[in-house]
Amino acid sequence: MEFGAFVPQGWRLDLGHIPPPMQWDTMVSIAKVAEDTGYDSVWVYDHLHTFPDVTQQSTWEAWTLMAGLAEATERVRLGQMCTCNSYRPPSYLAKVTACIDMMSGGRLDVGIGAGWYEAEYQAYGYDFPRAAVRIGMLDEAVQILRLMWTEETASFDGRYYAIDGAINRPQPLQEPHPPLWIAGGGEQLTLKVVAKYGDYANFGGTPEVFRHKVDVLHRHCEAVGRDPGSITLSRNVDCLIAATEQEVEAKFEEWHKPEGRDLDAWRRNSLVGTPEAVTAGVAQLAEQGVEYLMVYFVDASWGDGMRMFAEHVMSEF
Repeated sequence: MEFGAFVPQGWRLDLGHIPPPMQWDTMVSIAKVAEDTGYDSVWVYDHLHTFPDVTQQSTWEAWTLMAGLAEATERVRLGQMCTCNSYRPPSYLAKVTACIDMMSGGRLDVGIGAGWYEAEYQAYGYDFPRAAVRIGMLDEAVQILRLMWTEETASFDGRYYAIDGAINRPQPLQEPHPPLWIAGGGEQLTLKVVAKYGDYANFGGTPEVFRHKVDVLHRHCEAVGRDPGSITLSRNVDCLIAATEQEVEAKFEEWHKPEGRDLDAWRRNSLVGTPEAVTAGVAQLAEQGVEYLMVYFVDASWGDGMRMFAEHVMSEF
């Protein structure tokens, strides 16, 4: 199994205790901890204001962070979970991704999804069409990305997007192009897009739901003539880890929990406990078929969870 770690960027109310002029240095230092302790990748979210509570706290923009982290790190791969397709024209995103892949020495993973956060769409003036339209736009956007990453001039005439002779120089360093992570578990439409274009899939759910969605993805792969084994299965998970149960509870009390969060449900769906308990939880995910796990540490900016996970959990896999 491969492992990534999220860098706190404010979206989840995880930088409020740090003055804004110090937040970038904090994010860089956490990314370097991930790099130094053996994580395969670091990740950010693509959102514009805090969640689940809308506040005046900072939320750092995803692709700005990608460019900065490309320069601030040396080995670790860089990803977004996931870029909201609606927030940028795909031709523009192709240009941004190509430049950052070159800047990073070929370390970019491109995560993309159809978008879901309707309140954020409305706040920033984006149209929020029905899901079928957003997923149709995602399908076309991914085609444009692939064209502009690989062709000298790219043209596309679709229902939602059109380009005519677009030139994308520099092209990405990675060949044939940066890996595409397509996020979402919609069985009728999204997983069909994954089957056609994704190098990685990303969805969650209970063990039963996860296995069912894997079966659906495999059927879509068969329908389009794709080897299901060519798509890596990934998922995201929150983690709160400490050496003893007493320290786990102390960290839980120290964590600035978002208002309105169902904490019992959160604990059931997260990796919470001692290294032994968390290792067992990761083993269960591996048994379900998860091949790549991206971990959000609630104490990344103030605790030792990221280091402890690397030392005691990752080493078992």
